[in-house]
Amino acid sequence: MNRTALENFHDFEPAQEDFRSSVLNGLSKAKKAIPSKFFYDARGSDLFDQICDLPEYYPTQTELHLLQKHSEEIAENLGPRNHIIEFGSGSSVKVSTLLNSLHTPLSYVPMDISKNHLLSAAKRLSQSFPYLPIIPICADYTANFDFPDIGVGKRTGFFPGSTIGNFTPDEACSFLTQARSLLRGGGMLIGVDLLKEEAILNAAYNDASNVTAAFNKNLLFRCNNELSANFNLDHFHHLAFLNKQESRIEMHLVSDIDQLVHIGDHSFVFVEGETIHTENSYKYTPEEFQRLSVKAGFKPEKVWIDQNNLFSIHYLAA
Repeated sequence: MNRTALENFHDFEPAQEDFRSSVLNGLSKAKKAIPSKFFYDARGSDLFDQICDLPEYYPTQTELHLLQKHSEEIAENLGPRNHIIEFGSGSSVKVSTLLNSLHTPLSYVPMDISKNHLLSAAKRLSQSFPYLPIIPICADYTANFDFPDIGVGKRTGFFPGSTIGNFTPDEACSFLTQARSLLRGGGMLIGVDLLKEEAILNAAYNDASNVTAAFNKNLLFRCNNELSANFNLDHFHHLAFLNKQESRIEMHLVSDIDQLVHIGDHSFVFVEGETIHTENSYKYTPEEFQRLSVKAGFKPEKVWIDQNNLFSIHYLAA
C-alpha cells in the first residue's frame, strides 16, 4: 500500500465485546437472531466474494454491467471533483469501474467493518489509482464515529450490491438520513435489488455449490472461534426463502436436533427446527425505493435498470 493510504487509515473497528453482546442478546430473544453485519470477518468476506462470482448470484454481474454500460451518463450526473465515500466497501471491485469513469475524483474513502479485508482491498486499489488519495476507514458505518476531515469538494456516497436491502424499510430510511447528513449536500449512488420471480431469487440465495450456506454458517464458526461457543456446525443447516408478504429474502440457520449450546457461562436451548434469523434482503420496485429516498430527504434524479429488470442503480441528490 502506498504511504499516503497508510497515513490516511482511520481505525474505528468495533470491539469484540460488541459482537459478543449482540450474539448473547440475539440468542436470548424468543425468535433468535444475529445481526447480518457480523457475517463479515475475514473468512466471511472471502466467502461473500465467492458468492459474487456464482452464476446464480445475478446482482454483482448485473450491477457491474450497468456501471459499465452507463458509465458516461453516471459520471455526468455525479459531476467532477467528487470524494467517493463507499459504505461497506468489501473488495472494492465495483468502485474501480466507477472511478475510471469519473472526471478528476478527489479521493476514495472506503468504509468497512473487516479491517484486514479493507486494507487488502485498499492496497490493490492504490496500485490501480496511484495518484488518487485513498482514505480507508475501519468502522461500522451505521454507528456514530468521528468521520475524518477529507477536505473541500463534493461528497458522493457509493452503496452498491443491494446492501440497502439488509435493512428494514425503517432502518433503510434512518441509514439514508444519516448518510445524507454525512454527504453535506452531495449525492448518493446506490444499488437496489428489484422484486422479481421467486425462482430467480431462490436460486441466488441457495446456490448449487453451497457457498451461501458456508457463508451463513460462518457466523457459528466465528462464535466458536471468538466467543468460546460450542456450536456443532453439522447440526445446523442453511435456509433461505422469499417472504412474499414482506417482499424480502430471509436467511436462517436451522437446528436439526434438540440441543444445548454454550457461549462462555451462557446456555441456549434449541429445539429441532428452531432457527437463528441471520439476514433479510428486501426487494423493491423502483417507485417504492424512490419514495423511501424522498422520505429520507433525498431527491431521486436518475435510475438505471437492466433489460431483464433484475437490478437498479439510483442516483439521489442530497
